[in-house]
Amino acid sequence: MAAILQYAVYLIILVALAIPLGAYIGKVMNGEKVFLSKICSPCENLVYKIMKVDPEENMSAKKYALSAVLFNVIGFVVLFFILLLQGILPFNPEKISGNSWHLAFNTAASFMTNTNWQAYSGESALSYFSQMMGLTVQNFVSAATGIAVLFAVIRGFVRVKEKGIGNFWADLTRTVIYILMPLSIIVTLIIASQGVVQNFSSYDKVQLSEPIAVDADGEIIEDAVIDEEAGTVTVNGETVADAEIVTEQVVPLGPAASQIAIKQLGTNGGGFFGVNSAHPLENPTIFSNLVEMISLLLIPVALCFTFGRNVKDKRQGRAIFAAMMIMLVAALGVCTYNEQAGTPQLSADGAVAVESTDGTAGGNMEGKETRFGIATSVTWATFTTAASNGSVNSMHDSYTPIGGLAPMLLMQLGEVVFGGVGCGLYGMIGFAILAVFIAGLMVGRTPEYLGKKIEPFEMKMGVLCCLGTPIGILVGSGLATLLPGTVDSLNNGGAHGLSEVLYAYSSAGGNNGSAFAGFGANTPFLNVSIGLVMIFVRFLPMLTMLAIAGHMAAKKKVAVTAGTLSTSNGMFVFLLIFVVLLIGALSFFPALSLGPIAEFFQMIA
Repeated sequence: MAAILQYAVYLIILVALAIPLGAYIGKVMNGEKVFLSKICSPCENLVYKIMKVDPEENMSAKKYALSAVLFNVIGFVVLFFILLLQGILPFNPEKISGNSWHLAFNTAASFMTNTNWQAYSGESALSYFSQMMGLTVQNFVSAATGIAVLFAVIRGFVRVKEKGIGNFWADLTRTVIYILMPLSIIVTLIIASQGVVQNFSSYDKVQLSEPIAVDADGEIIEDAVIDEEAGTVTVNGETVADAEIVTEQVVPLGPAASQIAIKQLGTNGGGFFGVNSAHPLENPTIFSNLVEMISLLLIPVALCFTFGRNVKDKRQGRAIFAAMMIMLVAALGVCTYNEQAGTPQLSADGAVAVESTDGTAGGNMEGKETRFGIATSVTWATFTTAASNGSVNSMHDSYTPIGGLAPMLLMQLGEVVFGGVGCGLYGMIGFAILAVFIAGLMVGRTPEYLGKKIEPFEMKMGVLCCLGTPIGILVGSGLATLLPGTVDSLNNGGAHGLSEVLYAYSSAGGNNGSAFAGFGANTPFLNVSIGLVMIFVRFLPMLTMLAIAGHMAAKKKVAVTAGTLSTSNGMFVFLLIFVVLLIGALSFFPALSLGPIAEFFQMIA
């Protein structure tokens, strides 16, 4: 009961903050005055002056799309060279060398596409300059690109017989200055007050409470007897050759809080440190955990209410919100039940106390921080994969088979259960177009959505938008499983090994960035193939939805009649959920059957 109350509190806080934020975002993107206008407006005008753009220009869908793509390509190239050359760039107190070309390609593609998949450990592979000027900048602009495109799509449905759908540069600038930066400053100050590091100091060293012994490969020697004075290590009375006694630990530092704030708010994900938000310097307290976890879904949830406001029918926004929330709660319930129940192997012979007691959390605590427990870990895992964020505070590789399937499926649905900022909602609009088309076939009427007729062009683009994620994930993971070298990157064999591969490409295809944490992806083939999947699945839905927006803006409104299908009632909500599951879940059922589902039956057999 306490866990259910905890989940309810998380969701209530989330929605309570999202509703007013949604109204604020709608005003900002419409160019209306808000309480921050006196501060932000001069900054906005200065950006236009420097960039020499006219914010009043009304771009066609083609020009809007070209501007968005070129802007992202330039960002990719700049980040790629920053990562290659970081060894000679400033703010590198640890003298970390540049990345390999394939890792630089993967990371640049990852952050440019708002995926933030990491095939490296942040504290050992990236300098402060790369983290700040490379990754953090992309965290802002990749998130802003998704929000900008969403509002171009909204204008396509709202405008009547017009050629333009807005100005990309104005949308991008307003998103960064009025929305992402103020929210990031607030979250940065809060989490920094909780102990998240924010400095430019060199890495520190601290004394271990007791020394440990490691072998020549760096592995900890179990049951070692250490004599510091003699410098010897013995196990069962025998001296271990080439053993090293370790008495100090390196503590990585750096400008973490500022990057963590925007990585959460912009559904970017990734981590300043290798173990992500399980690290005590990235997520030190239960309050910092709450703030970071709420930030995961704050803007995506708010945009549902913005959508209803800006299409001048709040019921439309509430219908989209309801469909997303039902799927989120269902995934949360499935993941919670399986993690709390544990596995037969854990409970065998009383090896682990699976049942909750006053002294133990119970359930499957493997891979989870004891300070967070199952409820908070599962909530984060569900939120981060729904939001296409990818940051983690537990290791998903250690989840039960069905517990790990739930976050994997959320990514495979096409990041439409709230999803990434902007891109999740316009992806769901693509599914809504398919839903009204199917409903139109059933009742024998021309399908309509938001007062505009859905014709063959919109259907073709909508299908491409919705099938982009399954195509990218299945083709990428299929090729990876055919390559013999992929086996060397796995932490496990069999069904779980396939789950690791499938999760990695689902994370890339869902623009998510989280990992099963048992998959060593830093190889030329995996870096390049995962990078290409991220690029394909980011830009195909974006370009198809912009094409729909341009086509819709030129159309006239259709009068609502008694035969018009309502797209704001309960029936449409469940029809929308059905279409999402039909396309998303069934596309992956064969692959899931060989991975987590097969592992589940092996577990209970």
